[in-house]
Amino acid sequence: MTRTLVIIDIQNDYFPGGAFPLVGPEAAAAAAARLLASHREDGQPVIHIQHVWDAPDATFFAPGTPGVEIHPLVAPVEGEPVVVKANPNSFLGTDLDARLREAGADSDGLVIVGMMSSMCVDATVRAASDLGYRVTVAHDACAAPDLEFGGQVVPAAQVHASFMAALGDSYAEVVGVDELLGSTTA
Repeated sequence: MTRTLVIIDIQNDYFPGGAFPLVGPEAAAAAAARLLASHREDGQPVIHIQHVWDAPDATFFAPGTPGVEIHPLVAPVEGEPVVVKANPNSFLGTDLDARLREAGADSDGLVIVGMMSSMCVDATVRAASDLGYRVTVAHDACAAPDLEFGGQVVPAAQVHASFMAALGDSYAEVVGVDELLGSTTA
């Protein structure tokens, strides 16, 4: 089975020293890089998503900054498309749906990884499911931030687990990279 790997927003601003560092981005990017290497080796399609916040008040992902660049661990190579977006949902205002259907993803499904679990990954997975795609999320190739609600800090691990649990309930199969690689190479 051929599945298209969609890598969402693994960009420098989410790493230490960036404008909006997440918790554990290095481990998530390393896991995503393993999937990327497998997809490349097997000749399976890959689409990179890059968020660009093109506004005067952008606090991260600003055009022309090092932070907007895709992280070197998962940087695209020649021939791999990059879809630039301005919204959390990677389908909104982009040609992602057309590119995926052209790649055959409407029949074979998607593997989604990226950042942030609680924002762009969540929005994109839900939209993909609503559009009829079979979606798999590699949970350990995603990262989240600490969030605050009602005056309480919600640790990133709980944020991530909550979003993965919700996505796994109705929108996607949620598995680890080891399991996914084992199921695609068997």
